[in-house]
Amino acid sequence: MAENETYQALDFIREIVKADVESGKNDGRVHTRFPPEPNGYLHIGHAKAICLNFGLAEEYNGLTNLRFDDTNPTKEKDEYVEAIQDDIHWLGFDWAGRLYYASDYFDQLYEWAVELIKKGKAYVCDLTDEEMSEYRGANVFNEEGKRITPPGKNSPYRDRSVEENLDLFERMKNGEFPDGARTLRARIDMAHPNLIMRDPVMYRIMRKHHFRQGDKWLLYPTYDWTHGQSDSIEGITHSICDVSFEIHRPLYDWFLEALEIYHPRQYEFGRLNLTYTVLSKRYLRQLVEDGHVAGWDDPRLPTLRGMRRRGYTPEAIREFCRRIGISKSDGIVEIQNLEHCVREHLNKTAPRVMAVLDPIKVVITNYPEGQSEELDAINNPEDPNAGTRQVPFSRELYIERDDFMEDPPKKFFRLAPGREVRLRYAYFITCHEVVKNENGEIVELRCTYDPATRGGDAPDGRKVKATLHWVSAPHAARAEVRLYDYLFTREDPMNVPEGEDWKANLNPRSVVINREARLEPMLKDAEPGFRCQFERLGYFCKDPDSTPDTPVFNRTVALKDSWKKVQDKG
Repeated sequence: MAENETYQALDFIREIVKADVESGKNDGRVHTRFPPEPNGYLHIGHAKAICLNFGLAEEYNGLTNLRFDDTNPTKEKDEYVEAIQDDIHWLGFDWAGRLYYASDYFDQLYEWAVELIKKGKAYVCDLTDEEMSEYRGANVFNEEGKRITPPGKNSPYRDRSVEENLDLFERMKNGEFPDGARTLRARIDMAHPNLIMRDPVMYRIMRKHHFRQGDKWLLYPTYDWTHGQSDSIEGITHSICDVSFEIHRPLYDWFLEALEIYHPRQYEFGRLNLTYTVLSKRYLRQLVEDGHVAGWDDPRLPTLRGMRRRGYTPEAIREFCRRIGISKSDGIVEIQNLEHCVREHLNKTAPRVMAVLDPIKVVITNYPEGQSEELDAINNPEDPNAGTRQVPFSRELYIERDDFMEDPPKKFFRLAPGREVRLRYAYFITCHEVVKNENGEIVELRCTYDPATRGGDAPDGRKVKATLHWVSAPHAARAEVRLYDYLFTREDPMNVPEGEDWKANLNPRSVVINREARLEPMLKDAEPGFRCQFERLGYFCKDPDSTPDTPVFNRTVALKDSWKKVQDKG
């Protein structure tokens, strides 16, 4: 087993699989599948399903198929197919050549539909969608709030003869009827307490160009009709779905039993919900299409594309999915848990660099003009094998504006007039003069340095209470830094007063763009996707929007700030 026993005991899906393997069910095979619809980009909720399906197969030396359930040609594109495959590979999983499409089974599905018609278990119906919904009925609640489900009403076309149904169904296939004129429905039970079982639609007429099948088909199978039979064709042992499919499981079973073919078993697990986030494809598409974000890879989105661009690592996402586990019901997970996993992994792997986001100039008056030197800097204190790098030091530097206060309060230990601090990897400096412009704004600090403290330690043993990061002004790369925050202001973005739109909860400061940042010069040549820690500021990732003259960095996640905590406490 790849997972530890404690984790196994907490995961009811893995307990089921373990019992099946030990009992010899399915000859001890474990064969899962991940079946995305190619109508959008994957998000963190899909990552949970990917980790579960591929992870189970890996743990039992089994197989996992990647199958695109491409049954709705109105929304599906090759673009999504390629993006989904790329995202799965980025997460660290591979289907080893087992790539399938539900559309590959359209001929077999049609034959099976004919078989059900011959068995008297399917019929062609002429009701419109509205009429069908009315005939099906709905759940209602009595005065005590108890749900009751009055029986529906049979379609007037339910008792057509087998011969008539076969003829009409073939004519539907041949394009003799307009879109939506007829459907093929399963004949089950219009009084069934589960509304899904009240003669569900199997096929609908739809003249749409399919991105793989072209114009071959004029009618398309529904997801419910396609799902179980595709699993059967592929020999899937454990068909794992999110909990929204639980109500569909009786239909999944009914179709397989009616056809008398190999019968996989469906199991449902709780979907992932994150605070300050929406994970509905419909809502995500609305954010993209309405211009609230800059595309499917916007770093504020929970899409894998967006998280990747923001600087999240696949290792962190997999660890997050492992830690939250698998439950039987939907749950809400605090987004801080995901951020913790990201921060934890980057702490071990990301090189440290120095960057100043809100620069104020420091002039070291006793440092020789025109001189510069190279200082050794540690790349990652968590990784001894990461080595060191050289950073330039000169007479003029930049430090963070927040690292200086002219009249500091108690517990502020950074730079102030007359106070000595350490510059990271460099020297002790002391501030002697504050230069202001005509508006009274501080524009420059004049300091002296102690040459004996090179590397950050004083030979006489004196101590300072603060260490500041910095960059050499003449060597620094000017950069654009995008500071990302939560996309929504509420933990539950759908929590709005009645009549208001959920988009009213969008955070107007979900991204703040800083074009005055100064970075170590080596960052100018880093490749897009390069992840690093800006010391004392957070983890950042170089964005593809970078140019040779202007590097662009996205904040992945912030670091904790002890002074900010003091300020927050008043």
